[in-house]
Amino acid sequence: MSEAVTRTVTTPPGLLASLDPLLREWLPRQRWFAGKGRPVTGFALVAATELLPPAAKLGLYHLLVRAHQPSRPGHGGPEQPGDCYQLLIGVREALPPRLAPALIGHVTRGPLAGHTVYEALHDTRPAELLLEALRTQARIGGLRFERDPRQEIRSGLVPRLMTAEQSNSSVVYGDTFILKLLRRIVPGINPDLELPLALAREGCPRVPPPTAWLVADPDGTPGPPPAAEPYVLGVLQPFVQGATDGWELALRELAKGEDFAAEARALGRATAEVHTALSRALPTVTLGHARLRSLVDGMAERLEAAVQAVPALRPYAGGLRSAYTALDDLASEGRAWTAQRVHGDLHLGQCLRSPAGRWSLIDFEGEPARPLAERRMPQPIVRDVAGMLRSFDYAARSVDPPHPDWATRCRAAYCSGYAEAAGRDPRTEPVLLRAYETDKAVYEVLYEARHRPEWLPVPMAAVHRLATADLT
Repeated sequence: MSEAVTRTVTTPPGLLASLDPLLREWLPRQRWFAGKGRPVTGFALVAATELLPPAAKLGLYHLLVRAHQPSRPGHGGPEQPGDCYQLLIGVREALPPRLAPALIGHVTRGPLAGHTVYEALHDTRPAELLLEALRTQARIGGLRFERDPRQEIRSGLVPRLMTAEQSNSSVVYGDTFILKLLRRIVPGINPDLELPLALAREGCPRVPPPTAWLVADPDGTPGPPPAAEPYVLGVLQPFVQGATDGWELALRELAKGEDFAAEARALGRATAEVHTALSRALPTVTLGHARLRSLVDGMAERLEAAVQAVPALRPYAGGLRSAYTALDDLASEGRAWTAQRVHGDLHLGQCLRSPAGRWSLIDFEGEPARPLAERRMPQPIVRDVAGMLRSFDYAARSVDPPHPDWATRCRAAYCSGYAEAAGRDPRTEPVLLRAYETDKAVYEVLYEARHRPEWLPVPMAAVHRLATADLT
């Protein structure tokens, strides 16, 4: 293994000020920018690291910047420090045509005046530099490139940026590794690194084990003070060559009129194996009435907010609320449930099927919009099951005409497969499962109403079913 490389760097004063006007225009257009609908009014620099000096043909900066935005859509409301984003800024005198789609803009003032800046992940050399830093366990300023010494990282792997990402960015290296770079950054232990590491220790083959990872110290120097937590910035994992994600595969089978029940059953077994390994690797807790009441209150609050925002929900509010009160009633009678670490945002798109037919689970970050502490809380396993059941429904209703019977068969097969591997069927907890599926459907209604109104009928169909469910 190569010796770790440590390098002290300095960044020129005025760097962020020179980029500010360009980033205000460019950042809100990115698919992974979370603050859409509100203008960016300024930036605060959290950390800046020079990876390649701009005096060379190619300069490269790693930035963590906090975007300031009004608290409400439009220009009203007080300005608040918003989300922190990870940026890789390339610097050239002029962009070659192949990098035209990566353009951020032309700098007119400050230390980079006269240069062109761009999204560096589109460029081969910066992507190669990241892999080499991980391979050599480099320390550059406050950036720490760490790795599992038991896994080999070959140099010279050709990088390519994946274009299908939504909330993050991924680079594939020679069909051997995939580097997922988180875009919206929060301090603390990110479950997208924490859980795959725990599963690797358990020898769970259903999740690609982390090979290397990138961390930033909050004050820009190694060894953060006790009160500060580092930022997890990215994870390198083995790339499942030739794999198809579950969403694409389901839509393909739907288009051909093929049954998906056998795949759904296999996916249920894979989910159960991951849950079983997580329950061994990390602590579990018992959810009594007090803890259940807190969960139920959160679900009820989300429902009330959604009802206020989406008038179409109002006729169903009482029926949906009954899903939560039924769960609270069971807890009041002394019923308790086991909670553990789970995936947190499980759906067909978070599952990969290899050419040999083996399913893997990926992307353990959880719902990025929720606080990190909440994403790391133990949950009943039906949290993940409910997400997958909703995903089957989405697939079945994304085609014309919809195929609700297809979804029904997949949902049943998935739960049966889960029971085969775990020894317990999620359907034996109908009250708990209904509450979590209702919470997920309410979230979907709010999301679709805000971002994809044409998709609103999909979760509304589930709302109708869940609001009128008879569990007696």
